[in-house]
Amino acid sequence: MPVKIRLTRMGKKKQPSYRVVVVDSRKPRDGAYIEQIGRYDPRAEPSLVEIDNERALDWLQKGAQPTERAKKLLEISGAWTRFAIDRGDIHTVGTAKPEPKPEAVIEAVPEPVVAETIAEEPVAEESAAEETVEEEAADESADETKADE
Repeated sequence: MPVKIRLTRMGKKKQPSYRVVVVDSRKPRDGAYIEQIGRYDPRAEPSLVEIDNERALDWLQKGAQPTERAKKLLEISGAWTRFAIDRGDIHTVGTAKPEPKPEAVIEAVPEPVVAETIAEEPVAEESAAEETVEEEAADESADETKADE
């Protein structure tokens, strides 16, 4: 039995509201349905979309095919996104566990700590040497100003 998720029109003339239903695809638009999973009111501002995501997801997993309009409503409610994630069409970040690194690779990496400490020491000496040169220049300029007075 081919099952569809589609809209059934309700409401008065020129005032439509819809039910989101699961129905045999061979039935007429407003005919008998298997289950009502939500409702849609396009006249409300903003449009009202109420869908039971758990039931919709259950029917989608069973193979029910939504119509174009029903699919858009399922996307708005979030049921279609959850279905796509469960099916594997959408990959989410942070859900997969990182693979552990092999121990052989970890042992083969040299330790950069020793190289960093050696590289940092001359930099410290150079900055200390620059400070002493600046202090001497400041002392000489102070001596010159005293001599001029």
